[in-house]
Amino acid sequence: MLAIRSKLANKLGAINVAKKAFFSSEIDHLSANGGFNFELTEDQKEYQQLSRKFAVEEIIPRAAHYDKTGEYPWDLIKKAFDLGLMNTHIPQKYGGLGLSNFDGCLITEELAYGCTGVSTAIEANSLGQAPVILAGNDEQKKKYLSRMVEPGQEKPLMSAYCVTEPVAGSDVAGIKTRAEKKGDEYVLNGQKMWITNGGYANWYFVLARTNSDPKCPASKAFTGFIVEADSKGVIKGRKEWNMGQRASDTRGITFEDVIVPKENVLGAEGAGFKIAMGAFDLTRPPVAAGAVGLARRAFEEAKKYAVERKTMGKLIAEHQAVAFLLAEMAIGIESARLCYQKAAWQIDRGERNTYLASIAKALGGDVANKCATDAVQIFGGNGFNTEYPVEKLMRDAKIYQIYEGTAQIQRLIISRELLSAK
Repeated sequence: MLAIRSKLANKLGAINVAKKAFFSSEIDHLSANGGFNFELTEDQKEYQQLSRKFAVEEIIPRAAHYDKTGEYPWDLIKKAFDLGLMNTHIPQKYGGLGLSNFDGCLITEELAYGCTGVSTAIEANSLGQAPVILAGNDEQKKKYLSRMVEPGQEKPLMSAYCVTEPVAGSDVAGIKTRAEKKGDEYVLNGQKMWITNGGYANWYFVLARTNSDPKCPASKAFTGFIVEADSKGVIKGRKEWNMGQRASDTRGITFEDVIVPKENVLGAEGAGFKIAMGAFDLTRPPVAAGAVGLARRAFEEAKKYAVERKTMGKLIAEHQAVAFLLAEMAIGIESARLCYQKAAWQIDRGERNTYLASIAKALGGDVANKCATDAVQIFGGNGFNTEYPVEKLMRDAKIYQIYEGTAQIQRLIISRELLSAK
C-alpha cells in the first residue's frame, strides 16, 4: 500500500510540475501576444493612483460644500487640468495625451469615487469633444481640440454636448431645433435642455434638423454643428437645482438666429444623427465607470460603518442580514467594472461596442443605485441624515439611470442588438 501511494505521489508531483511549466509558458505566450489579461500596465497604474490620490485628498474634502452651494468647482477642475486628468482622449497630434478609452475609464472611476458631480463636470468635456474626435476634419480638430489643452489657462476651457431638448430626451428623432442653410451659413433656432457644462462651455456640439420633410429618416434629417458659445443669439438659461450631482452645471441653452459657418458642419449635412449616436459608444463606458466609482464609495462607507457600529451586543457586520447586503454590493461592483472595461477595450480595438456599452451603462447605473440605497439602509437612521455621506451618494446615483440614455433605452438597444445579430 505504501509503495502504491509513493508511486502515485511521484506521478502527481510530475504532473504538477508539467502543468506549472505548461501554464507558465501559456501565460508568457498570451502576455507577449496581448491576449486575455487582467493586469494593468505601469502607466495605467500610475493614472489610477494619481486620480485616486486626487479624489481622496482634493475632491472628498470639498464635495459637501459644492453639494450644498451648487457652485461650479473651478478650483478642482483647474487642479485636474494641471494634473492631466481631463481632456485625456484628445489625440497627441492636437496637443492631448491621446489616452485610450480604457485609460480614461480608470481615471473616471476614481474621480467619481470622490464626487460624481465633480467627475461629471470633468467628464462632460469628453462628451462634448467626442463628436469632433469622431467626425471632425483636421482643421476642426486643430481649432476646437487644441485650444482645450493649451497650457497656462487661468480657467480650463469646457465644452458641452447639446442634443437633449425639453420634449426630446430619449426620443432623439423628435428634436425640434432647426438649422436653415442660407448661402455659406446656417441659421440655428431652437432650445436645448439639461446641458451639462452649458453655462461654462467655450463651444457646443449641437444637433439640429436640416431636412424639413417629416418623412425623412433620422439617419438623414439631422446635422451636427460646432457652435461657439459667445455667438450672437446664444442664450444661457439659469442653472438647474437638481436632486444630486449639484457640482455639475446643468441648464437650458436657447439658440435664436445663431449664425453658424458651413465650416462648422461636422462630417456632412445629414450625418448628425449617426455622429451623435456614435459618440455614445465612446462615452457610455466612462459613464458606467463613474457609476462603479460611486458604488464603490457607497460600499466602502457602508463596510467601514458596519465594522464600527454595534447592535445587540455585536458589530452589525456580524449580522447576516448586513453581511449579505455588503456581499451583494461587492458582486455588483465587480460585475459592473468588468462590463465597462470590456466595452472600453472593444472600442479601443476599433470594434463596434454598442451592445457592450449599453450593457455596461445599464448595469452600472443599476448597481450604483442599489449600492447607494443599501448603504443608507446599513447606516439606518444616520443614513437619512445629511451629516453622513451616504444620503448624498443616494441622490447622486439616480441620474446614472437617466442621463446618456435611460436604463430603459439601454435595454431597448440591447434587445435590438440581440435580435438583429446574425
